[in-house]
Amino acid sequence: QVQLVESGGGLVQPGGSLTLSCTASEIFFSLYAMGWYRQAPGKQRELVALVTRGGTTTYADSVKGRFTIRRDNAKTTVYLQMNSLEPEDTAVYFCYSNFGGSIYWGQGTQVTVSS
Repeated sequence: QVQLVESGGGLVQPGGSLTLSCTASEIFFSLYAMGWYRQAPGKQRELVALVTRGGTTTYADSVKGRFTIRRDNAKTTVYLQMNSLEPEDTAVYFCYSNFGGSIYWGQGTQVTVSS
C-alpha cells in the first residue's frame, strides 16, 4: 500500500501562485507514474497533470502554460506549481500514483482562488 501525503493547498487571490507537494512512502517511487487530479463541488474528478517515470508530462488544456508538474525521485515527491490561478481552479486537488495498474490516491488538499 502506497501512502501519498499532500501539502501546500490554501486560499489565494486570482492571479496568485501556489505549489502543491505530494510525498510517497514508496522506495520504488521512480518507477511510478505520478500526477494530480482535482474535483470541484458538483463536478467529476478530472486530470490536471501527469508525469511518467521517464519524465514525460501531460496537462489538461485548461492549465497548460500556467501549471508545471515535476518530480524529485530522490525525495519521492511530486510537485505542482500553479501560476496565474483563476477562480475556476478552485477544487480539492488529489495526488495520484500508478504502477502497473495499481493506483493510489492522496487524501486531497483544498485550493481556493478568491478575492
